[in-house]
Amino acid sequence: MTGAGTDKTRPAIEGGPAVILVRPQLAVNIGMCARAMANFGLTDLRLVNPRDGWPRTGALRKGAFAAAAGAVHLLESAKLFDTLEEAIADLNFVWATTARERGQGKRVEAPGAAMDETAKLISGAGKAGILFGPERTGMDSDEVAMADAIITFPVNPAYASLNLAQAVLLCGYEWFRAAHGEGPRFATPQRSLPAPREMVVKFFDFFEAKLEENGFFRPASKKPNMQRNVRNMIHRMELTEQDVRTLWGAVVRLTEGPRLEAKTRKRHRLPKPVAATETQDAGEPTVE
Repeated sequence: MTGAGTDKTRPAIEGGPAVILVRPQLAVNIGMCARAMANFGLTDLRLVNPRDGWPRTGALRKGAFAAAAGAVHLLESAKLFDTLEEAIADLNFVWATTARERGQGKRVEAPGAAMDETAKLISGAGKAGILFGPERTGMDSDEVAMADAIITFPVNPAYASLNLAQAVLLCGYEWFRAAHGEGPRFATPQRSLPAPREMVVKFFDFFEAKLEENGFFRPASKKPNMQRNVRNMIHRMELTEQDVRTLWGAVVRLTEGPRLEAKTRKRHRLPKPVAATETQDAGEPTVE
């Protein structure tokens, strides 16, 4: 199963720190961790002594693969280790995630600062990993002692326990931000030019005339302020040419009722827009 936003035709981002699940207990959580990793281009999944073994079979395997939601390649390539020492033997730096102060005198960082540091290490050909403990208890103190430093999350102190996949997701997001930037992956397409001021002013004249006809500006002493409020509101919208044409057509229909034959509507013509980029939508006044 894949979800919206999954596009196998686009190049995949790979690499990043190893995600090391220490004594994971639930197949579905391992699958969700794989999905979180795929979201942020993490590809090195290591499993240390999973409770039910690996690779899983039968219903456990089915649950893990379903939860991975298309990231099954990470489950299929996951490395299995009997001990934590074996799982981290090739790494230059290891982080341990924990919600509790362990009294070990280790440096403690939020995930953002930790992944900034990790990105610099990996860009210099170093290798790093992040330890995540079992769902019910987290890692024991001896396992945390194997790490160089600790990652802890800024969460509600009265409820600091995170789901395993949530913890992987948060670290994955911070890794991607540090390594690849945090700008949006796509931008809103510009389908129409910003409306020229002449076009907007003529719309104001038309719109305010209709408001006046229908008794909007009352009492008369407040009309100047009400006009300014309406104009400022519309200016804040940063209207495009298409926006003005659509609004104009909507006001015509609201004030004059159902559409009539074209020859009876010519009195409602808009000024010709500058370099118009779109065809006129149905329901809008004629533009020549």
